[in-house]
Amino acid sequence: MSIFDTLMAYERDTQALGQIAGRLGWDQETMMPRGAGPQRGEEMAAIEAVLHARRSSPQVAEWLAAAEVPDAVGAAQLREIKRSYERSVKVPADLARRIARVTSEAQGKWAAARADEDVAAFLPVLEEVVALKREEGQALAAGGDVYDAMIEDYEHGTSAAEIAAIFDTMRPGLVDLRARVLDKPAPQALQGSFPEGAQMKLTRKLAKAFGYDMSHGRVDKAVHPFSSGSGLDVRITTRTSEEDPFNCFYSTIHEVGHAAYEQGISRDYLLTPLGRGVSMGVHESQSRIYENQIGRGAAFTSWLYGEMRDSFGDFGISDADAFYKAVNRVHKGYIRTEADELQYNLHIMLRFDLERALMAGDLEVGDLEAAWNDRFEADFGYGVDKPSNGCLQDVHWSVGLFGYFPTYSLGNVYAGCLNKKMRADLPKLDAELATGNTASATNWLRQNLQQHGGLRSPQETITLAAGTTPSPAPLMQYLEEKFTGLYDL
Repeated sequence: MSIFDTLMAYERDTQALGQIAGRLGWDQETMMPRGAGPQRGEEMAAIEAVLHARRSSPQVAEWLAAAEVPDAVGAAQLREIKRSYERSVKVPADLARRIARVTSEAQGKWAAARADEDVAAFLPVLEEVVALKREEGQALAAGGDVYDAMIEDYEHGTSAAEIAAIFDTMRPGLVDLRARVLDKPAPQALQGSFPEGAQMKLTRKLAKAFGYDMSHGRVDKAVHPFSSGSGLDVRITTRTSEEDPFNCFYSTIHEVGHAAYEQGISRDYLLTPLGRGVSMGVHESQSRIYENQIGRGAAFTSWLYGEMRDSFGDFGISDADAFYKAVNRVHKGYIRTEADELQYNLHIMLRFDLERALMAGDLEVGDLEAAWNDRFEADFGYGVDKPSNGCLQDVHWSVGLFGYFPTYSLGNVYAGCLNKKMRADLPKLDAELATGNTASATNWLRQNLQQHGGLRSPQETITLAAGTTPSPAPLMQYLEEKFTGLYDL
């Protein structure tokens, strides 16, 4: 066996252990008994200690130095193993273990505090998480920008300054278009009650319609929808509201976008560094194009309207055109995951600025709720009514995902670029979507992007699939055309 083959065998075991850790996280958010939190924290800490030791082992460095590259794919594998190794050796093993333990416990405390509308119950553990993540960021940055070092975990090759520049470009157009839209009468909303059982039945049909392979996945409920796993075991969750079935349906389509990416990666990369999505921004490009450009388009919603009529009977919407407007209704609201396409990125910009300040030490955890509420009122024009609609709404900070939030908007930018190219390549796509057939779109994404996994950098992945370097211009043009049409501006 060559040194390269020895290293890859070792890496496959490391990747398999990482999948086990991910399954523990999935269980914690879906099925774990409520009182098991402290023990689960110890379990997560133990497996993180094993993973950290493997990723930072001196043996890995020796293999990397001696391995002969067999081909371009092998070179990419070594590149990713080296990147992981160089980051891992900067973080002390005890720190990695403490982060795993505290974030596991913090997730449960966040869920309880959110249910009880009790920010004070969550802040002490969040303070621990922030302190540990600052320490980790400082170790990774080695004198550089701490937040940049954290972004590297989710969108390598991108800096906070680059993201801020993109946001500064987008913000004026988004604010102006929102003001024009909100000055118009709102479209009719859904009426009535939508039983959970019927929602879950239809949501599984939607998942299959978007190509989700249920023989290698499952749909469960969670407080915060998410996708978990890769390769042959990729699971998604959703949530239901009897007053708002769109919450369930579009959360599902969004998570299916993530899951389809993981399921679409070449099996040749299974349990290797290339066998997962290349970055969270690219991952979000898949979930957002599934959810928005495909799922909220006039063609697909005309099919969904019929499915909802079959499932729920009359819900106060008279035809498919009115339903399309209801799906894309711009309205006041607090929740990021329920926001319309037009306002979604403003939610991300708020979180980006706050977590950047937290990591820099410019904002203390004790002042977070007030800072959130002040910023929300300034950006959206009305005050937060309760913590679950404010700083307790997202799970991310409780589990230490600092640097993750901006990738949601990067995903929107990437999706805009991909949609423009996909539409040019598939001129008959809308006729197929109107029948509920997404195969041309999902196959195009699988062929042009998903199958390649982590083979290339995030920027190169999007550039090759979209035929152009990433830019917010296609997204802004898409939003302008869509919402001026919807609201007769």
